[in-house]
Amino acid sequence: MPKFFETVDKLKPAYDVAYKVVLFICKLLLIADILITSVCVVGRYVPFVPDPAWSEEVVLTLMSYMAVLSAALAIRRNAHIRMTAFDGYLPKGVIKFLDILADVAVFALAVVMIVVGWQYATGIGAKATYVSMPFLSKFWMYFPIPLAGVAMVIFELETIYNHVKGIFVKEGEA
Repeated sequence: MPKFFETVDKLKPAYDVAYKVVLFICKLLLIADILITSVCVVGRYVPFVPDPAWSEEVVLTLMSYMAVLSAALAIRRNAHIRMTAFDGYLPKGVIKFLDILADVAVFALAVVMIVVGWQYATGIGAKATYVSMPFLSKFWMYFPIPLAGVAMVIFELETIYNHVKGIFVKEGEA
């Protein structure tokens, strides 16, 4: 069995790249959010700086991308809020089982986000436009959900794999 884990462990650099790409996208979105909000605020108080009409809708859209993508990043770091009050009282096997069960549930949620999110993005989103930018489809407002679902699937696969590996391979063995 350890040979299987050694083979699959070679995929870790791909997960590292996926994490870095999603993190980089979040950083770019944050920078754009800050710049657009700054221009908007300055435009309200400085007469010769124009306040773009589209700024609020774009900032909210960028924030939705950052929110769901950063939640996907938290999966890989195991940084989500979780209840651990009973972990000291439960057997380690039960805790591992509950961790895997929670990860399978999050994986199922990610699949739902991909399927339903894509239906909304291509259905409702494709038929509407932003009020301040009638040339831009609201597809981009709904697209963060399936995009984050894909990122969540990638990071959940790695997390579930690590849990399963922890069951079969003892520390220091691999």
